[in-house]
Amino acid sequence: MQVLQVQLEIRPDPAEVGRARRWARSRLAGSGIEADEPLAETLVLLVSELVTNAVVHTGRPAVLRLSLAAVAAEVATVRLEVADACDRAPVPRCADGDATGGRGLALVDGLADRWGWSPEGAGKRIWCEVDRPEEAEGPEAACRRVAACEGYEGLVYGAYEAV
Repeated sequence: MQVLQVQLEIRPDPAEVGRARRWARSRLAGSGIEADEPLAETLVLLVSELVTNAVVHTGRPAVLRLSLAAVAAEVATVRLEVADACDRAPVPRCADGDATGGRGLALVDGLADRWGWSPEGAGKRIWCEVDRPEEAEGPEAACRRVAACEGYEGLVYGAYEAV
C-alpha cells in the first residue's frame, strides 16, 4: 500500500484554522475521500481542533501533516499530526456547560480511534488516527460518534459548533 504524506505550514494566526480545513478537504478529495462523506467531515473537524490548539495555546508556527493511503479503495488509517515549537504537554480540560472553549482534546478523544503526543526537538507533535471503514459509515453513525463526546449535547450533524 502506498502512503501519501503531505504537510502545510501554519502561521500563528487564527485565520490559519480555516485555511487548514480547506487544505485538508482538498487533500482528502484528492485521495478519494469526498467532502460530503462522514469520514471527511470527521477528519476536517479533527484538523480544526488540532490546528486551533496549536495556534491558540502556543502562539507559534506549526506544521500540519496528513498521511493517508494513496488509493481510496484501500482500507487504511488516516493520520493527522500537528507539530509546534512549544514543549508544553497538551492538557485535556474539563469545561463547564457555559464555556465556549476547552473541549478540543475531548472531541479529538471521542472522534479519533487513537491519539497522543510526543516530544519533538524543542517542541511536540500531537497526532490522531482514524481508521477508514471498509464500508462507509452513514450520517447517523457519524452524528452519534460526535454527540457521544462529553459536552456536545445538541450538536448538529456536519456543524463545527455546539449549541
